[in-house]
Amino acid sequence: MEQKTFGIGVVGLGVMGRNLALNIERNGFPLVVYNRDTTKMRHLVEGEGAGKNILGVETLEALVGNLERPRRIILMVSAGAAVDAIINQLMPLLSPGDILIDGGNSYFADTDRRAEQLMLNEIRYIGMGVSGGEEGALWGPSLMPGGQREAWESLAAVLRKVAAKAEDGAPCVAYIGPRGAGHYVKMVHNGIEYADMQLIAEIYDLLRRGLGLSNSELAEVFAEWNQGELRSYLVEITADILRKKDAETGKDMVDVILDEAEQKGTGKWTSQNALDLGAPVPTIHAALEGRILSSFKVRRVEASKHLRGPSNRYQGSREKLIASARDALFASKILAYAQGLELMRIASEAYQYDLQLGEIAGIWRAGCIIRASLLGDIMLAYRRRADLPNLLFDEVFREAIETRQSAMRTVLETSVQLGIPMLAVGASVAYLDSYRSAWLPANLIQAQRDYFGAHTYKRVDKQGVFHTDWT
Repeated sequence: MEQKTFGIGVVGLGVMGRNLALNIERNGFPLVVYNRDTTKMRHLVEGEGAGKNILGVETLEALVGNLERPRRIILMVSAGAAVDAIINQLMPLLSPGDILIDGGNSYFADTDRRAEQLMLNEIRYIGMGVSGGEEGALWGPSLMPGGQREAWESLAAVLRKVAAKAEDGAPCVAYIGPRGAGHYVKMVHNGIEYADMQLIAEIYDLLRRGLGLSNSELAEVFAEWNQGELRSYLVEITADILRKKDAETGKDMVDVILDEAEQKGTGKWTSQNALDLGAPVPTIHAALEGRILSSFKVRRVEASKHLRGPSNRYQGSREKLIASARDALFASKILAYAQGLELMRIASEAYQYDLQLGEIAGIWRAGCIIRASLLGDIMLAYRRRADLPNLLFDEVFREAIETRQSAMRTVLETSVQLGIPMLAVGASVAYLDSYRSAWLPANLIQAQRDYFGAHTYKRVDKQGVFHTDWT
């Protein structure tokens, strides 16, 4: 009797791997699954996967042996050394033309390296960003696959089925580009996510401390905002979070959570890479700094006893400040997306990824953490002009910023007067003002560099490179 073969293999059955496997099977693709800890494999095939077209195996040899050719194996393991270890274990078992797909949060340069190494053995490699958390993995994530185009074409039917669907029915997956392009785009997605979360947190802080709004009142504010132009997953869950009660104490859940934000590294990678490429992403930098500062909890508590500041309570119109906060949040979110998209444009040229920014915005419209109605407008902006250097050059977004920048300045000025920190909103305003300035004081910096280090400078009135004997 001929042995049954399966079209897809999944290695790694943590929360994301397990849910993605269930998603793949639910959409009509039988699969074979493996996990180093066989307990997780058995929990899947005997639990949620019972009676489904999922074969659990205890060895990589069995996984490979049960797959039809070309073999297609999705790796859902921790980024870093674990990915290299699994690849090394699989290599003796694979044949030319087989496809490995790394669905973890790998660093894009590692994916570039792995793709080039595997190509020498005629193994095709896909680095695929997966966004949407555990619910997204189960019911439809946003998928960002990069690698050989022919490998994408072999996977496209599967990925289009399991991906989230936008409101117009389009699957939230597209071929991103060669080598590590998919993981690069996922990295920048997470950088924008950091910025978006920090902006929301700063607005929450201003309304909480400045106006003294209760969590239930804040929940209503964010829920109302989510019905309009701010409609997004992060604003939606903010309202949910603010309503939640702690089962143990009966207190508002948000108030029993320690104010120390952690990070897994992708936001930091975005910030570091932007510095390497010379791309301005101050709102993303500020979001990263905000998380780092939050980790100084003990020192902050001690400093609060010695460093005085103004009263946190706002004395003006409550309704006007809430309206200004809404507009400031929307404008700052636009600027965060503008920074991330420009970073990708610069990276696309530097790494020869040929990123299609409008298409990327399109696949972020559903499934992923930064999904928002705003992304539909961003997609249209790149349809109007594919080579758009920055969202601020698009007429629709330029008008959106111009009509809300007064609110941004009001919110920032209020936060300074009240002593409530706004790292990300402040960085967004400074980014806007820097970007729209035909002149910046860098001439003085360049003069200083030439004074103490003979670093030379350019002149405004003639071509060439010059040095002055300043003493």
